[in-house]
Formats: sequence, C-alpha cells, structure tokens
Amino acid sequence: MNKTNPILLDIPDCFESERLLIRAPKPGDGAALNEATVESIEQLRPWMPWAQEVPTPEDSETVIRRAHLSFIERTDLMLLLVLKETGQLVGNSGLHRINWEARKFEIGYWVRTSFSKQGFITEAAEAITNYAIQELQANRIEIRCDARNTQSANVAKRLGYTLEGVLRNDDSGTDGTLRSTMVFSKIRGVEF
Repeated sequence: MNKTNPILLDIPDCFESERLLIRAPKPGDGAALNEATVESIEQLRPWMPWAQEVPTPEDSETVIRRAHLSFIERTDLMLLLVLKETGQLVGNSGLHRINWEARKFEIGYWVRTSFSKQGFITEAAEAITNYAIQELQANRIEIRCDARNTQSANVAKRLGYTLEGVLRNDDSGTDGTLRSTMVFSKIRGVEF
C-alpha cells in the first residue's frame, strides 16, 4: 500500500463512459451546476440536506470552487457528469468520505430531473467504480442511501454491490424524522 501523501498522487481528473464525460469541477462550472440544481431541487429535497434552499449562482460557484480545491487536496473527489453529445450537465457524483490508508471510498450521486430514468447514474456509477478500482486502488467502495430511496438503491443493486445491512434510525431525514441508511459495498478480492 502506498503511504504517499494523497496530495502527491497523480490521478486523472477526467475520464469517460459511453455517453458521459466525467470530470473534476473547475472554476466557472457554477452556472451549469446552478441550472441543474434549480431544475432538480424538488426531486433532491427529500434526500439531500444541502438541497433545502434554492442556491444562488454565487452559491453554486462557491460549491464548485471548494470542490475544485478538495479535488486537488484529494480530500473529496466531486465529479461532474457531462453529456458528451451536448456538453450539458447531467448530474453530479464523486468519491466521498475517503480513507486513503484503507483505500475506502463512498460514491454519491444525483441526476438532473430532465435526464432521470435514462440510465445516466448507473452508467456514471459503474465508470466511477472502475476508476476507483483501477486508478485509486480501492479496497472498498460504498454506496449509502436512505432506505426509502429505492431509485438510489436500485443503482447499487444493478451494479452488483452487496447490501451489507441497514443502519436503523441512524440519521435524521431532511424532514426531521428518523431515517435508516442502506449500506452497499464492493470489496477487493470478493466483487472485483
């Protein structure tokens, strides 16, 4: 296992799937993120704590610039999902809650409402899983979601992630009620 400081790792900041360019955020991406978020706010609100208020363009640019810095520091790897054909932002994903010593990563994702139910998130999550395995030497990759979020859970199932369990009443939902979290994983030597 490489004990190198993660900030010194040379990892690709851009890769592709069949229909998507999957890349790190760059200053100036805030307008596209804001457009996608505003369009999708009602669908995001039940699941995403950060989607309770409609962001301003400045808010979204701030998110992008912080994410850009986090990518460079290797503390969080936000990834934008861009449709190759048109350049439109389809959604957002990334590798979060990183433990570099254990090479553990969690994939998070959301899709822009106008691109939902077209397989983009499954396609992106599969490409990001492969990226984590091949480029980051992942030993463990997780997908966690609210137990009520069947669409998110179905992505993990389609990709062959193993449901390890349900953490009962482990967090508060965006509405303040207790929620349970499904934990899916892929483990080196078992699923890849």
